[in-house]
Amino acid sequence: KDPHKSLPKAINSIPFRILLFYVGALVCIIAVTSWAKISPEKSPFVEMFSLIGLPIAAGLVNFVVATSALSSANSGIFATSRMLYGLSLDNDAPKSFSKLSKRKVPIRGLVFSMACVTIGTSILFIVPNVMTAFTIISALTSILCVFTFILIILSYICYRKKFPELHQQSKFKMPGGLFMAWFTMSFLVFTIVILALDHDTLIALAVSPIWFFGLFIAYRRKKKKMLELDLLKARPMDYV
Repeated sequence: KDPHKSLPKAINSIPFRILLFYVGALVCIIAVTSWAKISPEKSPFVEMFSLIGLPIAAGLVNFVVATSALSSANSGIFATSRMLYGLSLDNDAPKSFSKLSKRKVPIRGLVFSMACVTIGTSILFIVPNVMTAFTIISALTSILCVFTFILIILSYICYRKKFPELHQQSKFKMPGGLFMAWFTMSFLVFTIVILALDHDTLIALAVSPIWFFGLFIAYRRKKKKMLELDLLKARPMDYV
C-alpha cells in the first residue's frame, strides 16, 4: 500500500541481515577453527560444535538445516507454481499453466515445479557424492541468479538513460548511481570467473548455456507470435 515507505525499509534491512547471519556466522566459525582446516565435506557448524564438546548441539544443527531445507523447497515449489500461473496470464508462459483446479490451485504449474525438483535430485544417481552434486546444483543456481541480477542492473542503466526526469523525481535512489551499477556488474562477472576455476563449479558453468539457449528459443517464439498477432490486428482482412 505504501511502496515509498515499505520498499526502502526492506532494502535497507538486507545488508544488516547479511552481516548478522552470514558474516557473523563466518566470524564465529573462524574464531574457533582455522579456515584452512575446514572440510568442504562437512558442515562447519557441526564441526564447530563437535570441536567445543557439544555433540547434541551438532545434531540439533543438522535437524535445523534439514527442516529449513524442506521449508525452502516447499516455498520454492509454491512460488514457482504461482509464478508460472502469473506468467501464463501475461502470455509469457504456456496457457496451460493458467488453468486452476477445483480448489483454485494452479495444479499444472505445481506438477511442473515438482517435476523440476525430481529432475534436480536425480543428479544424485549420476553424481554419487552428495557434496559434489550439491556444489554443481548450487553453482548452477548461482549462475542463474547472477544472470538475473545482471539483467536488473542493465535495466537500471537503460532506465536512467531513457527516463532521466523520472529518476530525478525518485525519492529512493540507488547509492552510488551509475558507478555502483557498473561496479556491481564487474563484481558479478568476477564471480563467474571464480566459478570457472573449480572443477565442480566449472561443470555447472559449462551446462548453463543450455538453459540460456532454451530461454532464447522461447523468447524468439514469443516475439514471432506477438508479431503475428499485431499484423492480424492491423490487417484482419488479409487473414480471412
